[in-house]
Amino acid sequence: MGCVSSKHEAKHTPGYEDPVILASETAFTVNEVEALYELFKKLSCSIIKDGLIHKEEFQLGLFRNSNRKNLFADRVFDLFDIKNNGVIEFGEFVRSLSIFHPNAPKAEKIAFAFKLDDLRQMGYIGREELKEMVLALLNESDVFLSDDIVQTIVDNTFVQADLNGDGKIDLDDWREFVKKNPSLIRNMTLPYLKDITMAFPSFVVHSEASDDPDMT
Repeated sequence: MGCVSSKHEAKHTPGYEDPVILASETAFTVNEVEALYELFKKLSCSIIKDGLIHKEEFQLGLFRNSNRKNLFADRVFDLFDIKNNGVIEFGEFVRSLSIFHPNAPKAEKIAFAFKLDDLRQMGYIGREELKEMVLALLNESDVFLSDDIVQTIVDNTFVQADLNGDGKIDLDDWREFVKKNPSLIRNMTLPYLKDITMAFPSFVVHSEASDDPDMT
């Protein structure tokens, strides 16, 4: 039994928003938003059946493991959780996921990637934050480097990105760094978001909603 009763389907999940409004504010079409709602319901009922996505459910969707500690997953969850109330509502889910849509503005992708690395939310990326993120990404890829090599990666990044040499990478520094290294935001675009389906994040069960060809 799902967390949303079919008898009261019109009640929707907590934080539900009109697909028409969400489509007008994001890169998704109305049909895609409706398909995302089916995905959202599935994910938000995977562990705690309350119609909201909790961190464990988010990690389960990303890594098929609700107990796996992952700095990257934690940061993405925190940024999706726009209200900072420890859960992701449907509107937050759609608006945040829209940033990864191929048609989303590049500026939004750059800003999101910057916030991802700004671990302490100070408005800049420091050396320790960058090192933490580098180590987390290496660990996620099962790559283990010596501390000296990791420190060299951090130092070289600051040489290129810290334009005024103040020991901080602010958003302006980050924008210029991304211009020179566009691959930094490659993962900020998920091509399959143009073909929304029902499994997160690989979307393997296709939606039956048919969109206007001119909208895809």
